[in-house]
Amino acid sequence: MRGSLPSGVIQGPPPPPVDWGGGDGSGPEGRGADRRASFIGLFVLLAATGMVFVALSMAFWMRHSTSDDWIAMRKPPLLWVNTAVLLASSAVLDRARVALKRGQRDGFNFWWTAATALGIAFLIGQAIVWHQLSNAGVFIASSPTSSFFYLLTAAHAVHLLGGVAALIYVDVQALRLRLGPAKRTIIDVTAVFWHFLDGVWLYLMVLLYVWG
Repeated sequence: MRGSLPSGVIQGPPPPPVDWGGGDGSGPEGRGADRRASFIGLFVLLAATGMVFVALSMAFWMRHSTSDDWIAMRKPPLLWVNTAVLLASSAVLDRARVALKRGQRDGFNFWWTAATALGIAFLIGQAIVWHQLSNAGVFIASSPTSSFFYLLTAAHAVHLLGGVAALIYVDVQALRLRLGPAKRTIIDVTAVFWHFLDGVWLYLMVLLYVWG
């Protein structure tokens, strides 16, 4: 008799491979369609967000070029620290994605959590900047310069708050082992949106420090 199984025992097919990423079982074609739809939605969001800041920039330039009372505003040095924190969050986010591609689940969890913490730290830092300005007597209605400073930084913070919410969602799903192949698109979408907001912030820093 061939094989080592006892008589009467039927050997079935081998068990399917375990999806350590927690996939939802959808097929590759379905995942591909979902991924395309997710990125189309992302591009629409990026376009809408870009239009918001283009409109604010145009208002900034018009007020700057036609105003006789435009006075340069002294900004808190903490803004530079916040900028470094935000840039570090992007670098750490990419480190997390590399770890996931290599199958290093613990590494991904660590770096993604670190990026999330840095994003929250940036928002806290921005709140401190606004508090420092108010303590110095610089309010949104103090001058055209301060009005645009508060408006532009607050608009960025609102969008970044949405990015932080996405980071937290991915972090929770990762810690609960629910980031299978069908859900990893949200990682890429969140990372692209986050990098976009980093770019917007660098643009705002140039705008506010050179012309504000």
